Amino acid sequence: MHEPNIPTLTTADPQVAELVHAEAQRQFEKIRLIASENYVSTAVLEATGTVLTNKYSEGYAGRRYYEGQQVIDQVEQLAVARAKQVFGVEHANVQPYSGSPANLAAYLAFLEPGEKVMGMALPMGGHLTHGWSVSATGKWFSSVRYTVGKDTGRVDMDEVRDLALAERPKLIFCGGTAIPRTIDFPAFAAIAEEVGAVLVADIAHIAGLIAGGAHPSPVGHAPVITTTTHKTLRGPRGAMIMTDAAHAKAIDKAVFPGLQGGPHNHTTAAIAVALGEAAQPSFSTYAHAVVENAAALAEALVERGFDLVSGGTDNHLILIDLTSKEIAGKPAAQALDRAGIELNYNTVPYDARKPFDPSGIRLGTAAVTTRGLGVEEMRLLAEWIDRAVAGEDAEKIAMEVSELMAGYPMPGFVS
Repeated sequence: MHEPNIPTLTTADPQVAELVHAEAQRQFEKIRLIASENYVSTAVLEATGTVLTNKYSEGYAGRRYYEGQQVIDQVEQLAVARAKQVFGVEHANVQPYSGSPANLAAYLAFLEPGEKVMGMALPMGGHLTHGWSVSATGKWFSSVRYTVGKDTGRVDMDEVRDLALAERPKLIFCGGTAIPRTIDFPAFAAIAEEVGAVLVADIAHIAGLIAGGAHPSPVGHAPVITTTTHKTLRGPRGAMIMTDAAHAKAIDKAVFPGLQGGPHNHTTAAIAVALGEAAQPSFSTYAHAVVENAAALAEALVERGFDLVSGGTDNHLILIDLTSKEIAGKPAAQALDRAGIELNYNTVPYDARKPFDPSGIRLGTAAVTTRGLGVEEMRLLAEWIDRAVAGEDAEKIAMEVSELMAGYPMPGFVS
């Protein structure tokens, strides 16, 4: 059942309570390989359900538009202080509701409508909010997109530089949503400086790895850093923007009053809790284990004949092109779900198939590492993935999965 227990909800609305317990049970029994998901601690869960949700707090600490902020100001200041400590930044804004509004704040702060932004193309591993056509960022701004090499699956920084020099964007995004390799922040910074652009590092997927010292940091290279607070960071569903001192005022004005009103104070508290956890030595152990598990899983998948974009991974994320397996990403993801293994279907670079029925699947090791699985279990995961994709009995695999996961505790659930 769900932990913390929910007796009042059970009495007041048993239908919702039953669904909460069912989801906790489902998360406990399955292998969760969705690269953007994780398990938060019980402390983070408790923080998100406090009376802090009752309070409206437009503005910033010491400069609110509502009275009664004596406690809320301290909560936000604590979250800000911890973000600055964990990431080594000069300024942090912990108010963005999620990653997309955080990225949009960078546009509002530094661009006028119609001006140029450069980011990785969505089919190559970028994010919708980096200027893709169906996003508001692609409709309101002029978008310039860089790609990855067809043979390497990696960003060619010489090509990025040539494109930037030719197009002269005012804003450059590095980072994305399906990038299995280390991001070269110094190279992006040099290009941004050469063309006079503001560099934004979107570290939503790798924030926890950076906090734990398992991935190079953009601090000192990118003056603006956006991130969600869940994924590898193991916090609530929220976001932060971190900057150097020179860019702080513009970002703060873009977040409020530019894009949103009062922050979600219960989320801010949970962010503070997660950042406190990220400052502990055990978090560094976890972050490095995430990367080790991903490398082991990638190696085991390659041994079983899977084609990995870029040939492997440097972080938590693996992107697989299933073309050689003669199955598309969507039916493969659905087969794996029936087998008790959750991941998502995903486009791969230069995909010949449509985005809703692509050639690939994307997976990550953050959640299974939080549960305590290690390198040895990664070989077993690869075996199950191989069997499920090949069409073997999904129910049999799901039972094996459930038996394994029963031995690994889950924050937020007790038997």
